[in-house]
Amino acid sequence: MTTEKVGRAYLRGDSRAHVADAHVGKGQRPLTRITIYSLRHPWQASIAIGATIIASVLQLMIPRLLGHAVDQAQGILSTGAEGAQQALLWSALILLGVSVARGFFTLAQNYYSEAVGHQVGYELRLAFYDKVQRLSYSYHDKVHTGDLITMGLLDLDGVRMFFSTGLVRTVLLAVLIGVGAFMLLSTDWLLGLLALSFVPFVAWRSSVAQLTLRATWVTLQDKLSAMTRVMEENLGGIRVVRAFSAQKFELDKFDRASKEALELSHDRVNIRVRNTSAMTFSFFTAMGLVLWFGGNKVIAGDMSVGTLASFLTFMTILQMPVRQLGLMVNSFARASTCGDRLFAFLDEPLAIADVPGVPDLKVTKGTLKFENVHFTYPGANHPTLDGVSFEAVAGQTVGIVGAPGSGKSTLAHLIPRFYDVSSGKITIDGQDVGQVSLQSLRRSVAVVQQDSFLFTTTIENNIAYGDPWSKETKIEKAAESAQLHNYIMGLPSGYETIVGERGVSLSGGQRQRLSIARSLVLKPAVMVFDDSTAAIDAGTEHRIRSAMRRYASNRVTLIISHRLSSLMHADMILFLDDGRIVERGSHEELLAKGGRYSALYDLQTRPSEDLEIGSAAQ
Repeated sequence: MTTEKVGRAYLRGDSRAHVADAHVGKGQRPLTRITIYSLRHPWQASIAIGATIIASVLQLMIPRLLGHAVDQAQGILSTGAEGAQQALLWSALILLGVSVARGFFTLAQNYYSEAVGHQVGYELRLAFYDKVQRLSYSYHDKVHTGDLITMGLLDLDGVRMFFSTGLVRTVLLAVLIGVGAFMLLSTDWLLGLLALSFVPFVAWRSSVAQLTLRATWVTLQDKLSAMTRVMEENLGGIRVVRAFSAQKFELDKFDRASKEALELSHDRVNIRVRNTSAMTFSFFTAMGLVLWFGGNKVIAGDMSVGTLASFLTFMTILQMPVRQLGLMVNSFARASTCGDRLFAFLDEPLAIADVPGVPDLKVTKGTLKFENVHFTYPGANHPTLDGVSFEAVAGQTVGIVGAPGSGKSTLAHLIPRFYDVSSGKITIDGQDVGQVSLQSLRRSVAVVQQDSFLFTTTIENNIAYGDPWSKETKIEKAAESAQLHNYIMGLPSGYETIVGERGVSLSGGQRQRLSIARSLVLKPAVMVFDDSTAAIDAGTEHRIRSAMRRYASNRVTLIISHRLSSLMHADMILFLDDGRIVERGSHEELLAKGGRYSALYDLQTRPSEDLEIGSAAQ
């Protein structure tokens, strides 16, 4: 077993055992829920909050110490006493020690508050990714990939930063204002009130800013999502863009989306700057009043210079938190909005999920049965499948044909429960597929789709994706059956060849054959080929079919194709029209009926005659 394969197996392990409970605080407001997440790391959060409180108290000691030192210095100037000089030296050393201690606890506050934020981000990132993996096809049908990428990056980051930029800053400001207010009012109630006079104005402007920023952040998220969608589509279809020389059109489209987001970002900056400036102005106004009235008290001899200095120093200490109050308000607004979107996603109910306590699927005979199955896509008015019933036993090959939109692929997606039937029942060996565990069901049912997605890794890893512990001989046999082994062995690195993004280094037929080999590794009880040989030439398809006979001998095989040569060998062929089986039988039986299958066969085998008829009609 190679190291790479072991790593692949590790990565494919059940990560949900390590994923944080995504429903922590479900039903509560987003800020409360983020706080609960943060407190799941009690010792780190406690150190961060404790260090914040200690650093704030030490910071509040500095004005008192500085005022005391000023009075001592004034005493030295007045009397020149040597003892006062010694006291001043000790005051300076104490002030230095308190400042160093405050810096140490501020460092601890910043470190551990960031640590909590990153832990929360890590847990939510895993929960988000886990949710993406488990959401049903119906959810991904209606949500754009760009929106999910934006949510997993920007929204999650807004939630992650709330502890350090919101909660911790709130504690810091609360201690500075609360304890500082008590110290100031107990010293001089008039100057204390003047020093704190800016607080009501700041609280009012903060509330206004929070509401405004919250509304604009929702709009900005929509603009960024739109920009991400444009980028994601452009990157996905870059070859089409280049083929049609549409670079200028795509650039203009991205430029429009980017400008809309930029303009809204400027509006948000203006809101934040205006409010921060107004709050800072109120702060300096309060400081000017303290200086005026305090100076008069000093002149009148009612207050010492040191006491006034301590008031002014306290005001200076509050200057930075006041300047950061706008950032704190923005943090609350952003976390609330981002939390709304992120937690709504994490709380999204799963349309396809295991019923608690369901058993694993036990495959014995391998009989697949559809019993009066109806299915309608969410939001659709017309059923896609209407009363479909058939039975296939192990060793049988069932061909499914019909016009586009007749329900062929939908039928294939219902067997592994990519969607749940609207009514009726699908069973394997008498077991309802809706009453067995999804993991066991999807290991027993393999669907090879026309659109073959490959990962940017080695060919070996791509083939072994469903069973990472597969031995090399098993992988090679699957590739041989898919008529891909000889091509792989001709590559310089063989099975260790890296497949480019989305498999672009392989042809369409090679990607489909690799996708077939990936399914063959699982040895499922039911194999469904959903037009999976459309890009493969007839000769290679015939060799694949011949090689797969040993696989098909003990399992049900469903082949969905528009090309009748791909399924005319099937034991039973179902002709679907508008979600119903309108004809069934073997190739010879359907030809003998002279119905729709026979007409389609004539159309595909004698196209030249149709062309002649069409030319004569003109």
